Amino acid sequence: MPKLKRGIIIVLDSLGIGELPDAKQYHDEGSNTLANTAKVLGGLRLPDMEALGLGKIHPIEGVKSDLPTRAFYGKMAEVSAGKDTTTGHWEIAGVVTPKPFPTYPHGFPKGVIKRFTQAIDKPILGNKPASGTEIIKELGQEHIRTGYPIVYTSADSVFQIAACESVIPLEELYRMCRIARDILVGKHNVARVIARPFIVEGDKYVRTERRKDFSLLPPEPTLLDIAKEAGLTVVAIGKIGDIFAHRGLTFEIPTGNNKEGIETILIWLKKDFQGIIFINLIDLDMKYGHRNDPKGYAQCLEEFDSRLPELLENLRKGDLLAITADHGCDPTTPSTDHSREYVPLLVYGPEFGEPKSLGTRESFADLGASIAEGLGLPPLAHGKSFYKELLS
Repeated sequence: MPKLKRGIIIVLDSLGIGELPDAKQYHDEGSNTLANTAKVLGGLRLPDMEALGLGKIHPIEGVKSDLPTRAFYGKMAEVSAGKDTTTGHWEIAGVVTPKPFPTYPHGFPKGVIKRFTQAIDKPILGNKPASGTEIIKELGQEHIRTGYPIVYTSADSVFQIAACESVIPLEELYRMCRIARDILVGKHNVARVIARPFIVEGDKYVRTERRKDFSLLPPEPTLLDIAKEAGLTVVAIGKIGDIFAHRGLTFEIPTGNNKEGIETILIWLKKDFQGIIFINLIDLDMKYGHRNDPKGYAQCLEEFDSRLPELLENLRKGDLLAITADHGCDPTTPSTDHSREYVPLLVYGPEFGEPKSLGTRESFADLGASIAEGLGLPPLAHGKSFYKELLS
């Protein structure tokens, strides 16, 4: 069986493609990030993902489903409990999270906040679920006056700390996040502590791209750990390093936005090595999904599509390129939070067989299992490989 040289995973953060059967438990009935965005805008123009078979996965207004396809296509269900970034990425890499991370719809308990404020030696503002842009608008002036950090959460398992960069310098904000990460263990083991720096521009508070995530360690070896242990190169681009707590990586390149991420992956595609490139393109989720901006979401997706030919042109023999997502974040629903959805799966390689449907995969881990098999690595703890299907 031919062996892969490189497995390349592109996560289009939040690009869900329809509610999962258990979406009702998460109050996400009717969510379909991709199809609903297309519907409210009268269609999307995604010719290059269309050519890879995107329209064959699910009906999407403006995306044709009757064209010959260049890639294998399907969708994946999430086995892990939850609908957040961490569980989604961990499952792609072969780690299933059976118990959801804790969430705090009424803010964090007094005991947690007391320990945190004592450790940083100052009070906090906020301590409630909120939109990141809205809470800095609400509390930004008081934060600047007092110097107190703004603490908030969301429907996801996150402890977020917002601060103006001229009031609390970045390194101090990051230090506060490390303190919170050390406190949030046991029953309060939130998936991520996130630094949310912002600046003041005129009369507006604007979040910067110097966000930083402080994640839990995966509880068992991931695809990345196994690949690195086998002596392969593992390249993490964007927030992948943060998500995997900087473990199992040989190179880590943080990026501030999708454009930087795409430019970085193009640089690495030109290098000669065996291993994995794993990238998260964050803008769809951070800038548009959480802000209920379907027009911006569509424009961002179309910008990615316009760069796809360049990415494909730089693939080599022995490469596998997978385009997928980690959860949904439907910008057309009243909620501003992630949504429990299937994610699309497009798989392309210069040496693969005749493209066909990969069906509905039972777990995101099927992708990691397939790359592991292709690279000649031991099987992952979870996931059913479809690698042989790509060769027939």
